[in-house]
Amino acid sequence: MRVIIVDDEPLSRARLRSLLKDHDDVQVVADCEDADEAIRVIRAEKPELVFLDIQMPGFDGFQVLECLEVTPAPAIIFVTAHAQHAVRAFEAAAVDYLLKPFDEQRLGKALERARAMLAAGRAEELSAEVRRLIDRLEGGGTGYLTRVAVSLGRRTVFVKVEEIDWIEASGNYLRLHVGPSYHLIRAPIGQFEKQLDPARFARIHRSAIVQLDRVEELRLQDNGEYRVVVRGGVELPMSRGYRDRLPRG
Repeated sequence: MRVIIVDDEPLSRARLRSLLKDHDDVQVVADCEDADEAIRVIRAEKPELVFLDIQMPGFDGFQVLECLEVTPAPAIIFVTAHAQHAVRAFEAAAVDYLLKPFDEQRLGKALERARAMLAAGRAEELSAEVRRLIDRLEGGGTGYLTRVAVSLGRRTVFVKVEEIDWIEASGNYLRLHVGPSYHLIRAPIGQFEKQLDPARFARIHRSAIVQLDRVEELRLQDNGEYRVVVRGGVELPMSRGYRDRLPRG
């Protein structure tokens, strides 16, 4: 089995890599420390099995699955220190769930389950199952996000998409503006835009997305450009290339 390890803790990655050396049929082809790297490497390497940490800065493990776009999907063994994620991990069609700290025996059982699934040729079945379940969990069956996982120290909170007024790109991060406050997540704006319902959200600038029912006013400037005023009086520029995306009626 070609394996990729995804965990933001260097010691955890090193320990798991060391334990896997005792299994002759396992080849660790890469380890990744964050979601962006994981998505890129998994797409390129197409491993049979991924050990995926759930709680990481920016995107969590579940969101990594959403962005993979790999067919067939790899088998997933979730690894985390937080037991409350167990139910959702299995809902996302995980092969197994390892709670840190785990021992060699527990790891061995997880690998046995992965071997059995792969030997039975269930990769394509798992791929379809993962896609269906993720759509149901995150998009309520629509395929669009209904909530976003945000890391706050040791906690992960879920922000309802309907509560977001507008979204601002800042380097490799996005600020999700909710009233007077905002939440920071690590994600490219183009990729995030594809996960939003276009009937509710519109991109108005290369670095800004607005929720349509939060738009209060369009202000025509002397130079012929528009400014978009969202709830709370925030003014945002609207680029010419994005004008058609915002309804005028």
